[in-house]
Amino acid sequence: MRAYRVLIPALALLAACSDPVAKSTAQVPPLAQPTRAAPGDALTMKSSFAPVVKRAAPAVVNISSKRLVRQRADPFWEMFGMGAPRERIQGSLGSGVIVRADGVIVTNNHVVEGGQEITVALADRREFTARVLLADPRTDLAILKIDVGNERLPVLAIDDSGEAQVGDLVLAIGDPFGVGQTVTNGIISALNRTTDPSGDAANAYIQTDAAINPGNSGGALVDMDGDLIGVNSFILSRSGTSSGVGFAVPAAIVRRVVETAAGGGVAVIRPWLGARTQTVTGEIARSMGLSTPQGALVADIWPNGPAARAGLRQGDVIVSVDGRPAVDAAAVSYAVSSRRPGESLKLGVRRGAREETLTLRAEAPPATPAKDQQLISGRNPFDGATVVNLSPAVAGELGLDPFLGRGVLVTNISRGFAMNAGLRPGDLVKKINGREVGTVRELMGVLGAGAGNQWQVTIERGGQEITGNFRT
Repeated sequence: MRAYRVLIPALALLAACSDPVAKSTAQVPPLAQPTRAAPGDALTMKSSFAPVVKRAAPAVVNISSKRLVRQRADPFWEMFGMGAPRERIQGSLGSGVIVRADGVIVTNNHVVEGGQEITVALADRREFTARVLLADPRTDLAILKIDVGNERLPVLAIDDSGEAQVGDLVLAIGDPFGVGQTVTNGIISALNRTTDPSGDAANAYIQTDAAINPGNSGGALVDMDGDLIGVNSFILSRSGTSSGVGFAVPAAIVRRVVETAAGGGVAVIRPWLGARTQTVTGEIARSMGLSTPQGALVADIWPNGPAARAGLRQGDVIVSVDGRPAVDAAAVSYAVSSRRPGESLKLGVRRGAREETLTLRAEAPPATPAKDQQLISGRNPFDGATVVNLSPAVAGELGLDPFLGRGVLVTNISRGFAMNAGLRPGDLVKKINGREVGTVRELMGVLGAGAGNQWQVTIERGGQEITGNFRT
């Protein structure tokens, strides 16, 4: 048996940028389904990963993205009216995976975000210009399309069966540091890892110690059958290179985004639970008489939402989803959001001293009240701010808690008084000069009535109410 020396790279978020083309009208074939083929036996797998690589590597591509940026001249000369901004080309490198034979490719959104020119290089070194079918910043996925005529490209089947287990062997295939296609191996270190303590479903990752580095972003994480089980996204590292803690977007989320783009969708619809949950801690488990700190405690129920219609109540603990243990709130959120609207899930619920099974129907969060997006201008503290009505749909789109309450959400700050006043995206406007505001219409009415140059504004930020006084 030959000895192999394995280099351990890592993945870093590469910020470049892209202008998404939101809709594809072409008729598209269904996604390839995973098959069990290589390697043929355990001995082959132990002696070499070559059969797996031979099958998977041709479907992994290199992606380069370029955009034109303006660079300021020397501030010293600007004071004298001299010097002009200069333009330069900014680029990024990453990887991608062909998931449909007609040239549909999945990659990380941060690889192509804002890119004005996106080039895809196939494994055989041919290059194609790509366009963006759909970009989903929340999952950090983007779907590209290249024109290959009638040619059928090699693809990786998306294995979203959920059969992956901690300890399974995996390969990471990509183009780290632009050196060319590289394969590294490791195991699945953890499942449903989240970097968001609230349990945001978009952040439920596969953790692996397979070496991934800058340039691996958007590349394939494959199992020993040569199927795609995740798209490599980022690493945790103090040095910027692999420390054996990498994260990949799970195949179930990848498939949802690909199917949305293939069907001409402009945004990924994520079903919601219709309940606020929190991870069961040791303290909560002891107070409720639970033997282990595991599951998601239901803290609040949205009226007439999916959870309410399924029969969930405050104080219930969700302990399983479709027969699989629910380790924490993130696992429950991920299980619901990865389903298609209309599908059903079986929730195992601990209620008091007994367990029940409830059926929940996956539904998109409601867009009530209507978004009513407005860019505010004029002599007031919100000059330059973009605001919308808060609804479960808006909260889901932005990864916020839909239970924040009634108010007007700030989504963007451009030049204007709002920037100098210290307002930030994510602030929830609650009151102006002592008057409660629950909708954009009410906010515009208060601002239109005027208040001279004295304004008192109350916002909610990070769970705390902040009141400020401004003179405009």
